[in-house]
Amino acid sequence: MKRAANAGKKSTAPANQLSKKESKKKSKKKSNKKGDKQRAEKLRKELNHHNHQYHLLDDPQISDAQYDQLFHELIELETTHPELKTADSPTQRVGAPSLEGFEQVVHSVPMLSLGNVFSDDEFHAWHERVLDRLDLDKESSVTFAAEPKLDGLAVSLRYEKGVFVQGATRGDGTRGEDITTNLRTLAMLPLVLQSEGASIPDMLEVRGEVFMDKAAFARLNASQQKNDKKQFANPRNAAAGSLRLLDSSITASRQLSVYIYALSDLSENYPWPDTQSDALALLSDLGFPVCGEIASCEGAQACLDYYQTINSRREKLPYEIDGIVYKVDAIASQQTLGFVSRAPRWAVARKFPAEEAVTTLQSVEFQVGRTGALTPVARLEPVNVGGVTVSNATLHNMDEIERKDIRLNDVVVIRRAGDVIPEVVRIASSDESQAAGGKKKSRGKKIVLPASCPVCESAVEQLSDEAVARCTGGMHCLAQRKESIKHFASRRAMDIEGLGDKLVEQLIDAQIIDRVEDLYTLEMEALVALPRMGEKSAANVLAAIEKSKQTTFARFVFALGIREVGETSAASLADQFSQLDALAVATAEELEAINDIGPVVTKSVIDFFADERNRQTLDALVAAGINWPTVAQDANTQTQTLAGCTYVITGTLSGMTRDEAKQALMQRGAKVSSSVSGKTTALIAGEAAGSKLAKAEKLGVTVLDDAALADLLSDA
Repeated sequence: MKRAANAGKKSTAPANQLSKKESKKKSKKKSNKKGDKQRAEKLRKELNHHNHQYHLLDDPQISDAQYDQLFHELIELETTHPELKTADSPTQRVGAPSLEGFEQVVHSVPMLSLGNVFSDDEFHAWHERVLDRLDLDKESSVTFAAEPKLDGLAVSLRYEKGVFVQGATRGDGTRGEDITTNLRTLAMLPLVLQSEGASIPDMLEVRGEVFMDKAAFARLNASQQKNDKKQFANPRNAAAGSLRLLDSSITASRQLSVYIYALSDLSENYPWPDTQSDALALLSDLGFPVCGEIASCEGAQACLDYYQTINSRREKLPYEIDGIVYKVDAIASQQTLGFVSRAPRWAVARKFPAEEAVTTLQSVEFQVGRTGALTPVARLEPVNVGGVTVSNATLHNMDEIERKDIRLNDVVVIRRAGDVIPEVVRIASSDESQAAGGKKKSRGKKIVLPASCPVCESAVEQLSDEAVARCTGGMHCLAQRKESIKHFASRRAMDIEGLGDKLVEQLIDAQIIDRVEDLYTLEMEALVALPRMGEKSAANVLAAIEKSKQTTFARFVFALGIREVGETSAASLADQFSQLDALAVATAEELEAINDIGPVVTKSVIDFFADERNRQTLDALVAAGINWPTVAQDANTQTQTLAGCTYVITGTLSGMTRDEAKQALMQRGAKVSSSVSGKTTALIAGEAAGSKLAKAEKLGVTVLDDAALADLLSDA
């Protein structure tokens, strides 16, 4: 969103703020109205094209500086000649003077709501009604267009002669509010249609969903908090509130997004597409942003499979969704099915289970993590959230508790997002409490940070520049030792298969191990004595421990659990020093000279190696046989031949795991990203590559298979 943000900031400076020299030069320049008009038209066309390339295709063709130069030239022309300003001008994206209120708009085609189903059985019942009304037997197959149900605000958008002229909220379905000015600020929304293989109709009306993606929502709330303003409860509220601001310049700063999901009206002389899928393809060709997760489903089972697929990926999507929308694909069949009340018979929303619930906070306990951080955990009156009974939820830290003013006995809102740990969002409103069965409790005592660790009774300290409080017991604290061993054995660290969290807990509680190095002295007899641990399982664990001795230096450094040192930092440290002895005696100057290693990480590394007990652990681990390939410094420099390159990995690779491929690329200086863009050097695609492969092909990004990856790594 950098380009839109730059444009928005810079365009607020009027042309009369040019330097005296520039103003004088400008006044001497002979005005040429015809030439200015032609130049303005050309600039609008170029800028709208580059906005389309940047925001929809993620494939910029000019730099931000070049874009800004064109943008400000257009501002000067429109300021000098206001009559040249048009509705499709990119300068309209930065907002307009504040409105006193919104005008009402009557929808040419009503904006109907959707019926909902909440289970497979309810969906099957709806599907059978569709077949029955289409006079088809139960074995017949109907094609449906399926798409994620975005959690945003529905809008209607009207274009005339290819130019955006009006946008409105859904309102009551018959009439809504005219929010055209605010909608013009959306960088993703075309102000003028781009014809890519399709002729532009004289009149076009579409329906879409305006939303705020997760990253923009996080930035907005961070800004609100920084400026002591009220934070938004969720992205939907943020998007809805931003669209209904009377000051559209604020709307422009909120970085809203939009996906178009339906064609609602069209010029009489323009042929209607035969299917919903064809309609979306047409809209995409005209330059509208369309959700990339839309799919065609043949029959009921395919619809249910799509639901499960999207639900499993829900948390990885960059935006919030609350269900799936199914539409009968054939337009003729839609017309046959018609409408009931205020909803179409040919479409339905399959909602996900609710992920927020209201319950009572009964008590708070403090858990101690690997680095000694104390996390307050709420013990709750059990409540069903998203199909799961929740009795515990995180409160994050004391700053969050104080900011939200949460106390014991409060009625609170709990949020659960997929597999993420449930969290206490806020105190429930009176309406929410009543909706949850009239829960109402008198407020209890304030939650207080303990002065000593609840596990080892060491003192608890909280530095002024940190949000978290920490136990000062270090490895004397049993909780920290447990979490350190779990981290050491984890997949991205030493990757000891079979040594999960529960087994680590068992081993420590039975006093079979006490520290990380004890893993390498484990014996069969001790393992098989544990509950539900047979000889075969024990042998597998011992084999995995033995296998872990052959590792890489980067993995080993990460496994040590040095505070503030993540995978990327560990890889940087390993690339620079290559051996443990060299890293152990590194100076602050040497560490901070490494890219991505700052003073905070530097202090953590130096403090870790200065601890006598840590040095004893390192000696024991090396003595146990843990080793890694030695890389000479000159050879290490040669491995940076992929510096400046960015790769994305998708699908299943045959020659190595995706983690191994990622490590190999990073060791050679490359960056490995999770999403494809026009700046991606290449996509590495294994078997069952999905949407990333399609996007790479659309953007013209190079695609490498397993063999090409092997060649790349051998050449590098």
